[in-house]
Amino acid sequence: MIGSIGKQSKALKISGASLSALTLVTIAGWPVYVAPKIDTPRTADAVVVLGGAHDGREEVGLELMKQGFAPRIVFSNPYGDNDHTMRSLCKPAVDFEVDCFVPSPSTTEGEGIEIERLAQLHNWHTVIVVTFVPHISRARFIISQSFSGELLMVASRPDLPIGTWAFNYVYQTAGYLRNVISRR
Repeated sequence: MIGSIGKQSKALKISGASLSALTLVTIAGWPVYVAPKIDTPRTADAVVVLGGAHDGREEVGLELMKQGFAPRIVFSNPYGDNDHTMRSLCKPAVDFEVDCFVPSPSTTEGEGIEIERLAQLHNWHTVIVVTFVPHISRARFIISQSFSGELLMVASRPDLPIGTWAFNYVYQTAGYLRNVISRR
């Protein structure tokens, strides 16, 4: 009986430590992944929509264009020709300029490199970059390492299930670490 109480006590301590660690990670990640700094859009040289899940970011970019924030929209298309959504976005019939590019490498870093290349080519000074909420902070961090102009970060806000939030805590953190390690 005493051994059983000791095992229960040890299990409770482990459970308590696990719950405490999960709580700390959630609190630490909240301002980075759930409530990041999102900029108020204003006039820019271009709107650039980063690749990723079709989670409303394309619609946010198009809405910014309809509101007149920039004369050109650029979509990152890491999906290839088989993606119906990107095919329709890259060949639209609209009243503003639309460009698409395939990032190389096919990462946020590749998108940042291409944004800087396009900025140099077109003399852009301010760019609105659109992604989704959990990616905002990491995208700002990575793209600001390549793009020398002013970066305004705007996000789509899809309804995400708790599992997707948990996945993004891990995925975005790994992306930060991968970028920091590759810069050494």
